[in-house]
Amino acid sequence: MTLVLYALTVLIWGTTWIALKLQLGSVPIPWSIAWRFALAAVVLFAWLAARGRLRLPRREVRWLVAAQGLCLFCVNFICFLNASRTIASGLVAVVFSTATLWNALGARVVFKRPLTSTIIGGGAVGLAGLLLMFWPELARHGASAGTVRGLAFALGGTLCFSCGNLLSARMQALGETPALTNAWGMTVGTLVLVAGCASFGIAPAFDWSTTYVGAWLYLAIPGSVIGFTAYLLLVGRLGPERAAYCTVLFPLVALAISSVVEDYRWTAPALAGLVLVMAGNVLVFRRPAVRAAT
Repeated sequence: MTLVLYALTVLIWGTTWIALKLQLGSVPIPWSIAWRFALAAVVLFAWLAARGRLRLPRREVRWLVAAQGLCLFCVNFICFLNASRTIASGLVAVVFSTATLWNALGARVVFKRPLTSTIIGGGAVGLAGLLLMFWPELARHGASAGTVRGLAFALGGTLCFSCGNLLSARMQALGETPALTNAWGMTVGTLVLVAGCASFGIAPAFDWSTTYVGAWLYLAIPGSVIGFTAYLLLVGRLGPERAAYCTVLFPLVALAISSVVEDYRWTAPALAGLVLVMAGNVLVFRRPAVRAAT
């Protein structure tokens, strides 16, 4: 089951980068995010109600749900979409992949989990592979104000994502399910976005074109309902540090699609980087050796 959840998360979230790009246009970023999570929340509430599992989160975890809603379903996407306005999606993906290390550090600080050599080493090898794959793109970006701003947004979104991971791990340890906390967290994120738009005078907008609606439906249902539930189940099963290695593999799926629809060309450095990413994946999931008693 863990392998299925892992593959599902990588395949779904590896394709959402393209859908996110398709939503950049006439609709203000906060409204695009609000429409996405409003629909996702409705679908999750309907699914929970049909299974007789719809309820309020327990009182002691409600602040955690609200914090998760802000981190995973609000602020991080504002950061990522703003980053995509000034830097290439490949560079955003490279920054996002550092969630592996941020999650490991966060789990160490919050849950006192040890930083094993396999997790740190695997994450470092995987990141080195990604940098090798994206080096030509990275080299084209100078230290312009737009690039620095884009990198800052991407890093801020990644840190919010990692915080959301830790919050979900804590709530699962307290007995709450990702489906329930996601439904309420998405509701919180949507309400905050709508309130923010009202405060700043950003009028509601929607694009009824086939491209925008298709991207909206894909991001809301597979990307949010299925993707976030599968990923946060992995966080509960594997811990935030191992689950976050999915973020290193997302760009590989995006590149595979780009090679078909955007004429991405594989080079020798890109193939070498792919080998390093796969090696890092093996290291992260390798079980530590058990020493025999003497």
